[in-house]
Amino acid sequence: MSAKNTKSFIASFLKPSNDSVILAAIAAGLYPILFYYSNNFKLVNTWQHLLFFMASFIGLPAVLFFIIKKLFSKVRVLKKWQQYVLPFLGVFTFLFLMKICLYAGVQKKMILGIVLIAAILAFLLWKQYKKIIVLQLLLAIMGIITLVPVLSNQLMYDSSWTLQPDAIQQARFVKKPNVYFIQPDGYVNFSEIDKGYYKIDNKVFKKYLDSNNFKTYPNFRSNYASTLTSNSATFMMKHHYYGSGSDITENTNARDMIISDNTVLNIFKNNGYKSYFLAEMPYMLLNKPTLGYDVCNFKSSDVGYIGTGLGTYYDILTPLKAYTKEAISQPKFFFIEIFNPGHVHGREQQSLGVEGERALWQQTLAKANKTLVQTLDIIKQNDPEALIVIMADHGGFVGMEYTLQTYTKTQDRDLIYSIFSSNLSIHWPQGDIPPYDINFKSAVNVFRILVSYLTQDTSYLEHLQDDSSYVILNKEAPEGVYKYIDTEGTIVFEPVVK
Repeated sequence: MSAKNTKSFIASFLKPSNDSVILAAIAAGLYPILFYYSNNFKLVNTWQHLLFFMASFIGLPAVLFFIIKKLFSKVRVLKKWQQYVLPFLGVFTFLFLMKICLYAGVQKKMILGIVLIAAILAFLLWKQYKKIIVLQLLLAIMGIITLVPVLSNQLMYDSSWTLQPDAIQQARFVKKPNVYFIQPDGYVNFSEIDKGYYKIDNKVFKKYLDSNNFKTYPNFRSNYASTLTSNSATFMMKHHYYGSGSDITENTNARDMIISDNTVLNIFKNNGYKSYFLAEMPYMLLNKPTLGYDVCNFKSSDVGYIGTGLGTYYDILTPLKAYTKEAISQPKFFFIEIFNPGHVHGREQQSLGVEGERALWQQTLAKANKTLVQTLDIIKQNDPEALIVIMADHGGFVGMEYTLQTYTKTQDRDLIYSIFSSNLSIHWPQGDIPPYDINFKSAVNVFRILVSYLTQDTSYLEHLQDDSSYVILNKEAPEGVYKYIDTEGTIVFEPVVK
């Protein structure tokens, strides 16, 4: 198209008489889609998410725009307002969809404000509305530019770190007890909870575990600073060093690795285990990953396409009772996720201050202990010879005002251990504790040690991973991944060279 023809096309398009309902709908919905994808790609990285966003953000508005515009052009009492209809719908839809992207849920006052803004702009700028469409499309171009590196990181992602150095995925179990892997979020180790920034008396729960023949492992810790980054390393039994990411909370394909396909789950399946994933909230399922477990207490329809945080709370005790009593010829592997005690609030504006956050964490610790006791009582009653592993994903971050302070360099030993210290307690069937349980130091090696126990083959211990703990920093230090705790538990500050 020549420069003259291009100029003629733009001029023709900008004439108020050439309203385009479809183009208006595309302009209103395209940038919000691109914005959401750029900022939440790990939650929407499926084709069904793309179809949902195209239908909801563009298809549905286009239909509504067409119907409402026709209505205002045909009904006599509405005709005098028809020139304002498309401008109002375009501005309202754009702002409303941006609200959904930023604040999922219904905020009535915010929606009312959007209605007022759209009405005012429609009244004042209806003759110039197509210039607003041009502006929206320019924003969409900027959104594409922002999304390109996100897509590039996904397409170029190197998953070679998941490969095992030996044939452990083909391991054959000699012992086949039912195995329960219970993960209370943010539950700091007993060796840390009564000192440092915590100073909390948790002896009652410790005595409960002792009386039920659990062995607790002091000074145990996670290797990474969040649920997803920790669990992806745990279930793959390998270090990922946060990949190419700059976010401590998520690493590429983490949910798919944890829920769909990982080394640990494959080992249990290869040994004839029926697998169960029970969670209080569908946090692991927010991007609707393919379910690799045989049983889950959530259906895909229970999880929305646009996340609202951790998700809705679901009961785990009722299904647990049923599944522990389930009479089947297969052994069972359970991954049970409990969302207490959790960690301090994420952002500064949410923070109750150091002492306020500590007090809140102590309250949620009481909730965690209650749920754990109920869970363990069910298992012990129905499955007394089970192998039960309680392992937290990370610490509670107590001592910080909010968790995003993790990105700021510190060499405060107690703060660093507040991030990584995590509870590990194990009930060994018939008290059969292997002598090599001294290797339980960090999460990345837990299942390799357990597989050695179940196979009675200690050769798998020859490939234990480094027990160091890692963090991403971007304040008070050049942005990058750093080793914060070495394999001996000493505080260090060493950049990770990839």
